[in-house]
Amino acid sequence: MSTDAAPRPDTAPDTGSAAPREPRLPWIAGRAPARPAPVAAFHSVSAATAALLGLVALGALIHEPVLIPPLAASAALVHCAPALPLAQPRSVIVGHLLGAAAGYTVAAVAAHGSAWAAAVAAGVTLALTTLARTPHSPACATAVVIVLQAPAPGRFVPLLFGATVLLVLTAYAASRIRRAAPRYPAYWW
Repeated sequence: MSTDAAPRPDTAPDTGSAAPREPRLPWIAGRAPARPAPVAAFHSVSAATAALLGLVALGALIHEPVLIPPLAASAALVHCAPALPLAQPRSVIVGHLLGAAAGYTVAAVAAHGSAWAAAVAAGVTLALTTLARTPHSPACATAVVIVLQAPAPGRFVPLLFGATVLLVLTAYAASRIRRAAPRYPAYWW
């Protein structure tokens, strides 16, 4: 028997007391992380939103779509979970570039716009990021976007690279604004 497991409340004898009962499903209860302090949550959410608005403003300035859904997921990771390996600069930047490479490679071999090819591209991206020690789940979505939407690589890849660098730099700056904020990044490379 494991010593790190809590006793199962559904096996405890009923004592007839009016005390609140423990949940019947102990594997659900108590597993979520603690709720962040309101100030910390506001700081993380506002910093991520500001970074995303910056990408939109940059896109409007150069008349190119810079904000794509995977970058919103990356912003959430770097601002709200800055200590995770998935949020580190190496994983964010290299992960998206590997996702782009996998997306364009699979699209060249298979049909653009194929959901089957998009799924394969996501899997290839996951394999590449795992092998490169750059885990970043939004990079899998970048590969899917490329297969399904077929953006021109000469325009898309530099914008993707610039956007990921901008996300990393805004997370670095935001972590220095509030003293109690966790420092980002935990490591650069």
